[in-house]
Amino acid sequence: MLPGVSGVTLGRQWRRVQAKLPEDWVHARLSLTVTSPRQLDRAAALLGPLTPGRAADLLRFEVVRRGHAHSPAAVERALGRLDAERIRGTLELVGALDAPPAGYAATPATAADVSVAEAWDALVDELPEDWTDVYAQILLTSSDDLDPAALALAPINPGRYGPEVGFRFRCARSFGYGAAPGMVRRCFARLDELGIVGAPSILRVLSDTRPVGTQGPVWYVEGKAV
Repeated sequence: MLPGVSGVTLGRQWRRVQAKLPEDWVHARLSLTVTSPRQLDRAAALLGPLTPGRAADLLRFEVVRRGHAHSPAAVERALGRLDAERIRGTLELVGALDAPPAGYAATPATAADVSVAEAWDALVDELPEDWTDVYAQILLTSSDDLDPAALALAPINPGRYGPEVGFRFRCARSFGYGAAPGMVRRCFARLDELGIVGAPSILRVLSDTRPVGTQGPVWYVEGKAV
């Protein structure tokens, strides 16, 4: 793992990481540690088009060298949004490959071409094998889509949170609070059918929870139970 450089803008850190990538790299995985934990949710929202995963205080996402929504330029734009809001952190290279990993979509795509349902499938595939509860969000590219998206997502009980154009929701694997993963996928497929472009991301995940006398765990975000 290449060390990140705290105190340096994330855009500059990304350019340094690129300079150290092998000449034949095609696919790379990155992790971002945000300096202030209070800014972690905002950082995840700003990185939404890159569909970041979240593990403890880390945000993880990938970059594909050519012709994909996760291109180096898309990563630089996303990190630039964090720099613009003075969100500091350390960017690290987790690993690089000379070919896309098995099952990765190799066809060129723009953000509008990425299926929301398929993006959700990819996020679920990266979860720990024993995951039980997820707190996630879907960011939309246009505020005009908020009302039709809310109707399509109604079965997963979407909620607005902060200024972002999108919704947050809970997903439970087998019991408790939250919609089932299959229901989430069906709702996202409805967005695809309506032509609504969005980027899902997982904000928090719990594994092997076993509630006693309750329907499931509760997260507190800025003093509010979710």
